[in-house]
Amino acid sequence: MHPVDTLRIHFNPEQMFLLNIAMAFLMFSVALDVLPRDFRKVVEFPKSVGIGLLAQYLVFPVFTLGIIYFFQPPVSMALGMMLVSMCPSGNMTNFLVHYARANVALSVTLNAIIILSATVVTPAGFLFWSGFVPGAEALRKSFELSFPDMASIIVRLIVAPLFLGMLLHMRFPGLVGRIRPWVQRFSLLIFFSILVLALLGNWENLLNYLGFAFVIVAVHNMIALGTGYFMGGLARLPELDRRTLAFETGVHNTALGLLLIFQFFDGLGGMALVAAWWGIWDLVTGLGLAGWWRRRQEATVATSS
Repeated sequence: MHPVDTLRIHFNPEQMFLLNIAMAFLMFSVALDVLPRDFRKVVEFPKSVGIGLLAQYLVFPVFTLGIIYFFQPPVSMALGMMLVSMCPSGNMTNFLVHYARANVALSVTLNAIIILSATVVTPAGFLFWSGFVPGAEALRKSFELSFPDMASIIVRLIVAPLFLGMLLHMRFPGLVGRIRPWVQRFSLLIFFSILVLALLGNWENLLNYLGFAFVIVAVHNMIALGTGYFMGGLARLPELDRRTLAFETGVHNTALGLLLIFQFFDGLGGMALVAAWWGIWDLVTGLGLAGWWRRRQEATVATSS
């Protein structure tokens, strides 16, 4: 067993409680952008939504297994990769799609569907796909992995805040319009502040293994972005839909992944390191790709005019 497979990041009960509250508040802030009619917009993009779900929950996990078999990382890191692949789209996807001038309506609709489906798909998908990770059987047996318990946490921390934010948006749209930017910034600040404070005590140990994570996360994230884009190309979707699917498949809610790691995997270091670095790296690549596509779009408009 690799040393990183034995590393643990421990949270005390008070830290876990604050982390749960921060996660719920983060999802509440995301829901301030969502309305019930966004779910009905699936009729406008049925093919794009279907391809997006296929890329997110089937093709990308298969590619993740391929990367694991090729690089053969420590088992705990491989499990972290698999958990990340089953986490729903990240909280920044709508912003990135808007900044890239891609299909925002498709992004909002697909993101909302993926977040709701995560209640079942994230725990069930991880329990299924992790069974194919080489050498993971012993490590999996050392933890009590319960689908109902994992689903229950996702309902409490994602679905309930999502509906609360949607209800507030419907009832008080003017208020939501004024507070949304500040709530979203504040929620991110709270979550990452708690996470950084909790990780500081383990930072020296984690830093020793960052080299393991850097390359594999970079490759994993590149494949994720490419999966959505090229799946859209195979389905002959419009270019802006393809760019949207790239972000929906390539940016993941690793905050949820970290919370599940601390809750069910005793803060397993390799898993936490992969999920934490993913959360940083996919924003770097996402912002870079969004900026590049935005400049291309602006250049195309300028040329045509």
